[in-house]
Amino acid sequence: MEIVNKTDSELDHVFDDFFGRPFIILPFQRGMHEFTPRLDVFETDHDVKVTVEIPGMDEKDIEVSINNGILSISGEKSSEREEKNGQYHRMERSYGSFRRDVSMPSEVDENKVGATFSKGVLEVTLPKITEENRKSRKIEVKKG
Repeated sequence: MEIVNKTDSELDHVFDDFFGRPFIILPFQRGMHEFTPRLDVFETDHDVKVTVEIPGMDEKDIEVSINNGILSISGEKSSEREEKNGQYHRMERSYGSFRRDVSMPSEVDENKVGATFSKGVLEVTLPKITEENRKSRKIEVKKG
């Protein structure tokens, strides 16, 4: 572990910058046009459920697809608000596009995936492939 020694004047400067000016925000890690919605993956015996928190969006702005065991969720969010009366001291907007790709922990039936969106939460249900679906089946050969 490395210990960094700061001089008293350097520390004073840091505290003055932070506490001395109201409405200062520490630097944001990503660009202001990017955001990453929170995502949870939960697996049961029968399916995999993925929930994504995307408040302030409509279902028409969200795209969900699955290909080769990779679930992709993307969308574009914009938030504009105009208020004629009053004076803003600080206003934050969240806008931009996002994309989350999730590799499925189990084999899922890509033809039976379903998605619902309610109160800012997207829930994707991915049924697992059952042993019954994995059994071999006879395929009829037709005359060409």
